[in-house]
Amino acid sequence: MSAKSVDRTPETQVCVVIHPELPNDRSARDADARLQEAVGLAMALDLQVEAAEVARVRKTAPATLFGKGKVEEIGALIRAAEANVVVIDDSLSPIQQRNLEKAWEVKVIDRTGLILEIFARRARTAEGKLQVELARLDYEKSRLVRTWTHLERQRGGMSKTGGPGETQIELDRRQIADTIVKLKAQLEEVKRTRKLHRESRKRVPFPTVALVGYTNAGKSTLFNRLTGSEVLAKDLLFATLDPTQRTVRLPRGRSAIIADTVGFISDLPHELVQAFRATLEEVRDADLVMHVRDIAAPDSAAEAKDVEEVLGRLKPRDDKPQIMLEVWNKLDLMPEDEQGLTKARAIRHGEVTGVRAVAVSAWTGEGVEALRETIAELIDDSPEVDVALDASSGEAMAWLYRNGRITSREDREDGSVTVRVKLDSQALGRFERQFPAATIKATAQFRMPSEEGEQGWDPR
Repeated sequence: MSAKSVDRTPETQVCVVIHPELPNDRSARDADARLQEAVGLAMALDLQVEAAEVARVRKTAPATLFGKGKVEEIGALIRAAEANVVVIDDSLSPIQQRNLEKAWEVKVIDRTGLILEIFARRARTAEGKLQVELARLDYEKSRLVRTWTHLERQRGGMSKTGGPGETQIELDRRQIADTIVKLKAQLEEVKRTRKLHRESRKRVPFPTVALVGYTNAGKSTLFNRLTGSEVLAKDLLFATLDPTQRTVRLPRGRSAIIADTVGFISDLPHELVQAFRATLEEVRDADLVMHVRDIAAPDSAAEAKDVEEVLGRLKPRDDKPQIMLEVWNKLDLMPEDEQGLTKARAIRHGEVTGVRAVAVSAWTGEGVEALRETIAELIDDSPEVDVALDASSGEAMAWLYRNGRITSREDREDGSVTVRVKLDSQALGRFERQFPAATIKATAQFRMPSEEGEQGWDPR
């Protein structure tokens, strides 16, 4: 007699997505665009979206956010869609969340809970899991009554207890507080380890570049295009969670370390900003921050402001100047007659704001070589030296091409060559030790004495 097979496929969760359009909402983003983003978040959590609606709220109700009539209207929509989950694209207080669940008799998830759940599913590294767990506990600690139904059970014992479940709530809160302390200690250790890794990378004379941007702006696709990697790149919100680093070879021999980071989003939960501070320190310590924008998105400008707001909380170290570069991505999604105008706008943007911009399509590769040239130009602050080599110095010439940036070359009839090359001090020292026969001279701009009367820079 054969045993019956058991279907362990999880039941599909059908959901309704509601974006509350609140009074005095000063957001620069369109309500319909926000709704579509919320739908994308729900789909990223594998929810089957049956209905999505913008709900205009004239006056917020402390108990339910929506007025009584709107609660009943949304309830009818939920029943018609036969949904068992409702996503509210806003932050709900614990009491609002509990009251809406009672009114609609379905699970209610607010924007913060939705993003936390996505992050929990996507975290792969030990550090990412720690960060998500810390953010989740910080979010859940005020929602014990709603989240854990066992807290409402009638408990036996002395009449000293103030009410059913009170002792259990206090115990669970203490357990959460203890766990949060442990997680923070573990993340401090992660922070210390990452600091050691960054310090070890500083001994390698490669500048660092951090990719930042709104979620689904195409950072991972651009990262793959620049580095030849195969990082997961999907048309999906928060496809990348854990940071990835690769070394990239730039034009004229310059190398850099590029880091692909987690995407930002409007109203990014405070818990996540705090928890991911260790990861976002990669952005804080980068020499060049590349802000990747989906220039084809209707809300591209508003998304850029949301990213800049988060970056504003991650001020770079005082002792480290930081360069910004905007990458206007997804040029291929724009109408052909607008692509040329967009490239011209990118050039004007740099002239007006002082932050250079390059229009590209990471998907097709258009503009990526120009981007590589721009990156090399912005991060290359090494001094130039003139190096004279005889005809037999082919190995030294190859070394310069691998480790420096050749800006000019003069070949003579006798086979000797003079090149002007940019080399940082560590690379120059290695070259001098490895090829002592080469003749090195500082360029004129470095031989000139300074206003303070100091001697000019001399590589010897």
